[in-house]
Amino acid sequence: MHAAGFEDFVSREQPALLRLAVLLAGDRGHAEDLVQTALLKTYRHWDRITGRGEPTAYVRRVLVTTHISWRRRLSTTEQVVETLPDCADPTVVPDDDEELRAALRSLPPRMRTAVVLRFYADLSEQQAAVAMGCSPSTVNTQTTRGLARLRALLSAPVLTTGEGS
Repeated sequence: MHAAGFEDFVSREQPALLRLAVLLAGDRGHAEDLVQTALLKTYRHWDRITGRGEPTAYVRRVLVTTHISWRRRLSTTEQVVETLPDCADPTVVPDDDEELRAALRSLPPRMRTAVVLRFYADLSEQQAAVAMGCSPSTVNTQTTRGLARLRALLSAPVLTTGEGS
């Protein structure tokens, strides 16, 4: 059976998959569910997946498509709230700034996915396109727009209320 090879893969790749999922989902709990679901989906076909070569790109693609399908399903059941709770776990991505994570969470899901895959996962446009199930030009467009929004969000002055004002 293929269980030993799958267990080795999970031991080696799960931390990286979880970091990627946290950046995509913006929430550690949702990210853990996302990784678990992606791994379950790939376990069912592990022999076929590994027969084609290194499975990391395939599992990453399953993670991204699962995230997108969950977002579509949740978009009809989400409720608007006045303020968002701070859900990110600062230990998941130790060198990232909370302001950057908040800015990433504000991007639309597809745009956030393109930026995260290109700059966090360090994938080429072609690799990101495969993971997202779209064309490289779509990845390029989404990445360019996402970076522009991030620059605008991160360069905007922070308004503070002073006691002497």
